[in-house]
Amino acid sequence: MSAQTETREFQAEARQLLELMVNSIYSNKDIFLRELISNASDALDKVRLEAFRDKSLDVDTDDLHIALETDPERRTLTVRDNGIGMSRDEVVELIGTIAKSGTGEMIRKLREAEDSAAANELIGQFGVGFYSSFMVADKVTLLTRKAGETEGTHWESDGSGTYTLDTVPQAPQGTAVTLHLKPADDEDKLHDYTSEHTLGEIVRRYSDFVTWPIQMRVERTSEEDGGTTRQWETINSRKALWTKSRDEATDEEYAEFYKHISHDFLDPLRTIPVKAEGTFEYQALLFLPARAPMDLHMRDAKRGVQLYVKRVFIMDNCDALMPDYLRFVKGVVDAQDLSLNVSREILQQDRQIGMMRRRLVKRVLSSVKAMMDEDRGSYDTFWGEFGRVVKEGLVEDPDNQEAILDIASFASTHDAEALTTLRSYVDRMGEDQEHIYYLTGASRQVIENSPHMEAFRDKGIEVLILDDPIDEFWVDRVGEYAGKTFQSIAKGQVDLGEDAEDSDDGEDKAKATDAEGNDFATLCEWMGDKLSDHVKQVRLSSRLTTSPACLVGETYDITPALAKLYQQAGQELPVSKRILELNPAHPLVARLRAAHEQNAADSDDAKLVGTAELLHGMALLAEGGELADPQRFNSLLADTLADTL
Repeated sequence: MSAQTETREFQAEARQLLELMVNSIYSNKDIFLRELISNASDALDKVRLEAFRDKSLDVDTDDLHIALETDPERRTLTVRDNGIGMSRDEVVELIGTIAKSGTGEMIRKLREAEDSAAANELIGQFGVGFYSSFMVADKVTLLTRKAGETEGTHWESDGSGTYTLDTVPQAPQGTAVTLHLKPADDEDKLHDYTSEHTLGEIVRRYSDFVTWPIQMRVERTSEEDGGTTRQWETINSRKALWTKSRDEATDEEYAEFYKHISHDFLDPLRTIPVKAEGTFEYQALLFLPARAPMDLHMRDAKRGVQLYVKRVFIMDNCDALMPDYLRFVKGVVDAQDLSLNVSREILQQDRQIGMMRRRLVKRVLSSVKAMMDEDRGSYDTFWGEFGRVVKEGLVEDPDNQEAILDIASFASTHDAEALTTLRSYVDRMGEDQEHIYYLTGASRQVIENSPHMEAFRDKGIEVLILDDPIDEFWVDRVGEYAGKTFQSIAKGQVDLGEDAEDSDDGEDKAKATDAEGNDFATLCEWMGDKLSDHVKQVRLSSRLTTSPACLVGETYDITPALAKLYQQAGQELPVSKRILELNPAHPLVARLRAAHEQNAADSDDAKLVGTAELLHGMALLAEGGELADPQRFNSLLADTLADTL
């Protein structure tokens, strides 16, 4: 070893992952070649773009290609490219360290997977890429030199926990990965990775669409003398898949292209080809994944589609072409009229990019709508994986609010199992129903057990169950759907009887008498005074049938759950008191009224005040809220129970 040679250890999670790869957790080992070719293709894209941007860069771009070289006797396979290459520091960062966000979670789930199929799907969520080499090799060496630099780097590891680094004075531009294949066995007879036939089949199956030539020495028989020679041939068609018509491309080709760009092991849920002609031309090939990536909700996750200009790769993860709420969409956009020398900053302001973005968004949303109408099973899978993210668009993208509402599904009291669309909800509404009723909360169980539901359940009126945190944000921003306004059953005055009327001034009306004409005005006023630190008003309720009390907000009040979300984000909001509604038909409320009338002279009677506090606390707990003073509540409850025994 030279003086610049050093041995390093993989990080703990990296060692665990390599151990799993070495032990062949993935049954379809052919996939390693697709991953290595994909990395090489990316390197060629980058060197061509860098040479265009930096005219002084000392780099040869005349014959960019990927080469596969085999040595059957030594049992080696080398995947070589003359792309951008890597510096020594980049080798350490990109190859020596793999413990990135989500790696530990991947390892845990892989170990819990009960069968190989489950393991295969999990691996695809993380993109193991280079490390899949250890499924077929017991040693991997890498030689690389970054374009524009004079020295190269040699990397080597057997996957056992350490790797070596060495500086090489002379190295060709680009990267060569050499796999020292594991000893041959019975399985290897079917998967001989030194066989030109085997490698050709794998390339045609997984990487035929790669735009760079993939070359390999193949044996050819001379027609003149019958002798054989070995010559370099390009073994992939190189036709960009997005330039093919829907009739020319097969579902298998689309699936493999999706896996190539996404590093997913599952087929896409839906393929969306786009071709725009006219004053501004572009082609796109977009995909809806079948499973959400592990980093879907991580702030630092890469998102966006690949951008090409006239089939020249410009950048990965072009987020200017896809809004954040569609960050799971994968694919390629190839524009004809953009400049090759374009930056992310320029893209954010480019008028053509803005127009492409708007059209692509509409195409994605319309494709989801078509899937909803044509293939409900696929739609249900899509919404289960990405619905929570898509609903972010109701806040972020008012221009497409109606289209998003059209493809959204929600839990409701209509069906305990299946979700419902808003269109279906509206179609089921009674003739006199003016609102789309909903209730937000921490979980379906909390919402369904809420006292606010009682009158709606009794009268058979459907209520949407909104238990995603994002629901707290969008539902107040969206005014209506299909001419029906959204109405929270935990806000405002609700009267579902035949005599329900809205007050002239639009404010909530406080009722003071029950169905039998008993007057509760004095009790409500007294309780409002005693609970003034907690509530703004006490009134009788028309939404309760079995519970003694509930808490409601004014029509435009912010909900406690939303206030809590803002506080968690560091935004303090003014304290907003709510209204305590009493059920006059409940024995506890009726007896409290009678007891208050008998002790009207003593407004500070401890038992009466304690009962009023208990009613407020019970209402708070019933909706999943938190008591301001749990010890006080427990003490009052214990005293009350003791008096009843």
